[in-house]
Amino acid sequence: MVVETKRLPFESLTRVAEQLATGISLADALELLAAAAEEVTGADLAVVRVLDEEEETLVARAVAPADSLLAAEVSGSRVQPDYEVAPQRLLVPARVGGTVVGAIELIRVEGEFDQSTFALAGLIAAQLTLALTLLPGSRIGVAGEGRMAALERAGEALAAGADLERAARQAVKEAKEATNAQQAAIWQSAGNGLELVASDGIWDDHVLERARTLAHEVRAVWRPLLVEQDAVDSSSLVSIRLGEPAFGVLQLRYTDEPATAELDALAAFAPRVAHALRLGTRARDVELELERTRALLSVVAEAIARLSLAHTLETSVERIAALLGIDGVGIYLQEEQRLLAAAGRGLAPGHEDIAHALLALAMGPLRARETIEVRPGGGRGDRALARAARVLEAAGVESVLAVPLRIHDETIGLLVAFPGARRTTDGERSLLAALAAQLAVAVQNARLHEEAKELGEALGSVLESERQAARRLRALYEISNTFTSSLSLEATLQAVTETVVHVLGIDAAVIRVPSERGDALVPSGVHVADGRLADAVRTILDRPQPHLHLTQPLTLDEDAAQRLGGAHALLAPFLAKGSSAVVIPISTKTELLAHLTILSLDPANPISAETITTATTVGAQAALALDNARLYQQQKAFAETIQRALLPGARPDVAGLDVGAVYESAARLDVGGDVYDFLELGDGRLAVVIGDVTGHGVDATADMAMAKFVFRSLAREHPEPSDFLAYANEVIADEIGLGNFITMVYLALDSRGRATVASAGHPPPRLVMADGRVEALTCRGLALGIENRQEYEQVDVELPAGAAVVLYTDGVIEARSGSELYGEERLDACLAERAQLPAQALAAAVLADCRAFAGGELRDDCAIVVARKT
Repeated sequence: MVVETKRLPFESLTRVAEQLATGISLADALELLAAAAEEVTGADLAVVRVLDEEEETLVARAVAPADSLLAAEVSGSRVQPDYEVAPQRLLVPARVGGTVVGAIELIRVEGEFDQSTFALAGLIAAQLTLALTLLPGSRIGVAGEGRMAALERAGEALAAGADLERAARQAVKEAKEATNAQQAAIWQSAGNGLELVASDGIWDDHVLERARTLAHEVRAVWRPLLVEQDAVDSSSLVSIRLGEPAFGVLQLRYTDEPATAELDALAAFAPRVAHALRLGTRARDVELELERTRALLSVVAEAIARLSLAHTLETSVERIAALLGIDGVGIYLQEEQRLLAAAGRGLAPGHEDIAHALLALAMGPLRARETIEVRPGGGRGDRALARAARVLEAAGVESVLAVPLRIHDETIGLLVAFPGARRTTDGERSLLAALAAQLAVAVQNARLHEEAKELGEALGSVLESERQAARRLRALYEISNTFTSSLSLEATLQAVTETVVHVLGIDAAVIRVPSERGDALVPSGVHVADGRLADAVRTILDRPQPHLHLTQPLTLDEDAAQRLGGAHALLAPFLAKGSSAVVIPISTKTELLAHLTILSLDPANPISAETITTATTVGAQAALALDNARLYQQQKAFAETIQRALLPGARPDVAGLDVGAVYESAARLDVGGDVYDFLELGDGRLAVVIGDVTGHGVDATADMAMAKFVFRSLAREHPEPSDFLAYANEVIADEIGLGNFITMVYLALDSRGRATVASAGHPPPRLVMADGRVEALTCRGLALGIENRQEYEQVDVELPAGAAVVLYTDGVIEARSGSELYGEERLDACLAERAQLPAQALAAAVLADCRAFAGGELRDDCAIVVARKT
């Protein structure tokens, strides 16, 4: 875990100052200042304004963030230099010689600006002044001000914040160039001595040593500025004290004695340099402290994430010792009312007594403190603290720093550092307090983790048992749901293997059923979990097996597989390498229906006893489903035989007419009730009838037989369509079951093309002309069997040569693709496109188009009859 730290304001301003010093364009500088102002002040919008001398207004030249909604409103706007601002709007001017040349404007949507924001805005305004006076493209030049004014502005830029080394290098460069010095250097106080931090120009060793001596003199005795002339070459060495107390010394060497103006400028430049160097030193110290904090907290955070208490404590001890530069560190935890050393290094004899004394302080009179520091001889006036001091003295320990480990105001242990003679800083104590809070969380989490782990292990067997029971229950539910969704024998056999593989988590399964001769078991369903292995595994499993009567599951090993032969023998090499296979019989009380073979190829995941038990239960469910599917298939075959027997065996051969007919049962198992028939009447006409009986199955087949009997018995006596339907309705209404009915269309057609049509609630026939025109022959009339004494309308038409009448059942127009119906419009389009086809070809084309629309499977029976005038 890496601890991110936000960039400090002076760091951002330092980077701005550095880029301004490179001589970037004024436009880039303004964008840079706007971005820096928005970042360091936290304003919702930062605006850099530049004076328009002609109109004496401040114009917005740069805005950050540029994609803000406010930016579009502010960009290019103008305000007066004395513009009055509100608490949520701050305008800080940038001045040159008392004249406003620009401004930094800050805007907040919510909240007011604090004093620190005013200070930061002032520093950015100073940098804006520098940009407007020095950078290319600025209309505010420095020609009339001289190098001294430039030096003053450079000092302002330095004071805006820089790190130590960069600020020192920039300072000596600016001072040397502005005053025409030959060399320049900055010395920084380092203990009792001086350290050279930056120089510009070539110094020889003799001169540099002399410069160091003068720098010591200026720092030791209060002399703000010292000028010494070299007796040999008449050069002058100027030494300027930086800060009070002296933080360092700025020195410049000249060929001749410098002018008073230059010395005055340097004297004004020095405080700014001192301020920049102090900021840099402070930044360096803060950065070091942050690095120490990151190092400790990242270690602890990583250990907490790993829930490793031992690793957390040991690593923390080592890091604390290294970062504080001490030998002795200990971490103590309370366990069952005892304080025990959990981790430590460099601990002297008697450290346990010291820890107990410190714990008494942390839980007693000093419980409100984050840290407790004790030294021998201390604690006067405080008995508890004095006792702890005496314990330290007895152990020969110079000092200790204790930090309580607390969780919810409960002290669970101590972090104890033994710093020896040196005193810890405020920063070090704060760091240890933060670390102690993290350690307390780590200890608590680790303990909870251990408790949870123990509880988990204790409940493991119970949970495993519950999982097994739930697995079996889920398997049985899925199997029951899958098996009962279809009464197709083939679909049920395949569902058995797919469900077993999915639910039991095995690699493959095959179900084999007795062959017709009964001497072998042939595969009827194979499923492989991994598609990449499907072809190879199917090659082995999709083979017959010699008949074997089993009453119990048989676990195969290499020898048993070889002995049984057939497909089992092909499994022997896999079984020898650790694969597992089991054969489970599927049977009723009186008959073996199938063998289910399950296979696990992974030696690390063998078929367990639980899996075999579940598979046996699956077998019992499958036996019932297979038996039901088999019986239903027999019933379906019987009903379909009757249904086919009720349909005409051949198409009629009538001069002048071309007749075609097709019929297709639905994909589902239930037998439908569509019927059609032909009959030649006594007057030479051909009678065609097509009907649809409500319901499915054997009852619908019986009603089909009744409809055909009625047609055959009444058509010759009542040859006119309307008359026939009226008499047929009387018969059917008395015979059909309650709630059932029959829709029907009756067509009488002669060889000259004269046709009469009547309908009893059936979809209207289509009249198809040779040129492709299609129209409906609509006739009103109630379906047969609903109510007695009905009258039926009939329509007479003359068919020209090539015209045809198309009769069909509702399975055609109600075929579905998703939620969309095939419908009469698609039927008419199909007929129009294929109007020239012969009658049989046209009927087949309509059926094919309907099936294609439905995705290959019809949900209801379809019957289509076409009668064409040749």
